[in-house]
Amino acid sequence: MSLVDAESDRDALKAADDAAGREIQPPPVPAAMPGWKVPFYLAASLLLFLTQGLGMNLLTANIYQLQGSFSATTAEVSWLSAAYMAPYASLSIALFKIRTQFGLRPFAQLSIVCFVIAALLNLLVTDLHSAIVVRAISGIAAAPISTLGFLYMLEAFPPERKLSTGISLALMCTLFAAPVARIISPSLLEFGGYHALYTLEMGLALIVFAIIYTMPLTPPPRAIVIQRLDILSYLLLAVGFGCLAVVLTLGRLYWWFEAPWIGVLLAVAVGCLALVLAIELPRANPMLDFRWVLSGPNLRMAGVLLLFRFISSEQSSTAANFYQQLGLLNDQTITLYAIILLASVIGGLFCALLMTTRYVNTAHLISLVLIAAGAYLDSQSTSLTRPEQMYFSQALVAAGAAMFLPPVMSSGFKAAMARGTPFIVNFLAIFLFTQSIGSLFASAMLGTFVTIREKFHSNVLVEHILLQDPQVAQRVSQLSASYGKVIGDKTLLNAEGLALLSQQVTREAYILAYNDTFLVICICSLLGLVVMLLHQAWRRLSQHDAADLPNTAAVQS
Repeated sequence: MSLVDAESDRDALKAADDAAGREIQPPPVPAAMPGWKVPFYLAASLLLFLTQGLGMNLLTANIYQLQGSFSATTAEVSWLSAAYMAPYASLSIALFKIRTQFGLRPFAQLSIVCFVIAALLNLLVTDLHSAIVVRAISGIAAAPISTLGFLYMLEAFPPERKLSTGISLALMCTLFAAPVARIISPSLLEFGGYHALYTLEMGLALIVFAIIYTMPLTPPPRAIVIQRLDILSYLLLAVGFGCLAVVLTLGRLYWWFEAPWIGVLLAVAVGCLALVLAIELPRANPMLDFRWVLSGPNLRMAGVLLLFRFISSEQSSTAANFYQQLGLLNDQTITLYAIILLASVIGGLFCALLMTTRYVNTAHLISLVLIAAGAYLDSQSTSLTRPEQMYFSQALVAAGAAMFLPPVMSSGFKAAMARGTPFIVNFLAIFLFTQSIGSLFASAMLGTFVTIREKFHSNVLVEHILLQDPQVAQRVSQLSASYGKVIGDKTLLNAEGLALLSQQVTREAYILAYNDTFLVICICSLLGLVVMLLHQAWRRLSQHDAADLPNTAAVQS
């Protein structure tokens, strides 16, 4: 996701041209955008984010419903998500350099043409294998669209507000696609199944096509920034990230130690990333400066970003899977996701307000408190819990998620801009790894934790189910009574009652497992809150000591 505005692009050009021994005069500062154009660029950014995000989230929101369309199991249909994320996870790193060298206008026009073609191919899918190939193409085509979404949002603001209000609103817009996909999916599936989902994507792509050709962005200066060795490094990086994306998406479904190909892909990922490290470390002008990437401040920033991905998975994956375990379909959660959407807007706007004040870091603390509170409330769920009981808790989580990321993104991007073009690419590598791979890692670990805890709770519950217990015998009799008119054999009837009781035990075990997971997310949010408070206290103490040092020296002299 490239967030570079005109000012940073001029800095990027100067750094690149100095390295090449060639000076180019930067273009004049662009005039401020007329006020009547601002709403149109804001709307264009929102539409770009929805177009890109719906392509990914429509599939995730309907993964179980699509099994019938493709006559496939859950694990097989999940290959569609893996195929999409494999190229998407790393492509923005290459796109930044491509845009800088070949120009923004050609980049935008070619990107939207590729996206329209990918959307058209989705309508031609006939089976699962062709769908997997098309989803991989869609992942490649979608990466530039998210970049353009950021650029259109930043275009609407003056330079002094791009990395405060602009970046906050842009990141808020990235949260809209997931709830919107859940809200509109039931109606789309009724119209035409899989093809109806992507007919909508095709229509949005055509609207965006017209926007890009009629609403130009400020063209930044061009510079030669791609070196031959960059191509090899990026290909190795793309293979490494792609293999990690596939492993993390499918590992818990095929189970980590059961499928040999999971180990093979993981070994390939480690090998490719090790080769990237070996190639980039000796270079004078590396594509990725690992010494800077692995510095203390950047590791702390990566830790904060990974914490965000982990705790925000409470809503994006854990809660969504919990609803499915309860047997709730998308049409039963429309109101819930409408509330989540509204809470995301409120949280994003409040964060944008904080970004213009000196209380920027307060957004982190408020965010963690809201997510911890929401996760704790969700950890009290039962098999009788329905969306109405989760309106408040999920609204808290949505508002907190909208407030967490902008301050980190803004401070990290400013630090990268101060160092020049190569460091912007390095920052993008950190951000992409923590947000794409980190998101998949969080979902995989939380999903694995749910599976392990379900087995634990199942064993505990089964230990107390004995037919000698009068209550158990009565429950089996009640469950089997509904089959009494069609099954005359007492043994078969009793077996049917035991099977139904086993299903109820499994459901209750899953409920307890999800409660454990919500509680873990709550604890992680509170631990993150404590660490951030201690870090801020340490920084203020250090600044106070540094300010007192000259005064002490003056007194002693």
